[in-house]
Amino acid sequence: MLVQALQFLLDTVLGLFALVALLRFFLQLVRAPFRNPFSQFVAALTDFAVRPLRRVIPGLFGMDLASLVLAWLTEFVLVLALFWLAGMFMLKSGPLVFLAIAVLAVVKLLKLSVYIVLGAVFIQAILSWVNPYSPLAPVLSSLANPFLRPVQRIVPPVGNVDLSPLAVLLAGELLLMLPIAWLESLAMQLA
Repeated sequence: MLVQALQFLLDTVLGLFALVALLRFFLQLVRAPFRNPFSQFVAALTDFAVRPLRRVIPGLFGMDLASLVLAWLTEFVLVLALFWLAGMFMLKSGPLVFLAIAVLAVVKLLKLSVYIVLGAVFIQAILSWVNPYSPLAPVLSSLANPFLRPVQRIVPPVGNVDLSPLAVLLAGELLLMLPIAWLESLAMQLA
C-alpha cells in the first residue's frame, strides 16, 4: 500500500515536472509569446533547473536543449524509481537495463509530446468557439498551428467549420496507438 502511494506521488510530481520542462522546450521552439502569463509560469517553474543546465548544454539551431535534456532526465529518474519500487534491482540485471530505461524515457517523452500537441489542438478548437480572445489563445495557437496548417491545405472547411483539428486529433491518436505503443512495449521488453 505504501509502495503504491509512493509510485503515485513520484509519477504525479515527476511526471508533471517532465511535462512542464517539455512544454518549455516546445514553447521556445515555436516561438510562443514569452510575455504571456502561461509562458512566464512555465519558465518560472523550470528556471531553477534549466539555467544551470544551460551552462553545460548550449542551445542548437534555436532549440533550448537544456529544457529537453531536463525533461529526459526527469523521465529517466521517474522510470528508474518506479522500476526500483516495483522490485526490479538494477545491479542484478546488469548495465543494459539502464540503456533500456534511457530508451524508455525517450519513448515516454515522445508520448508526452503527442499529448501536448493533442491538448493544444483540442483546447484551441474549443476556445476558438467559446472565447477566441482568451489570454491563452496566442500560446495555444503557436503550439497547434504548425500541425494544423498542413492539414488545412488538404482538408477544406465544411460549412465554414474547420475540420483540421479533428484530423490532427485522429492522427495523434493513431500515433499513440501504433508506433509509440510498439516502441514502448519494445523498450519494456528490453528492461
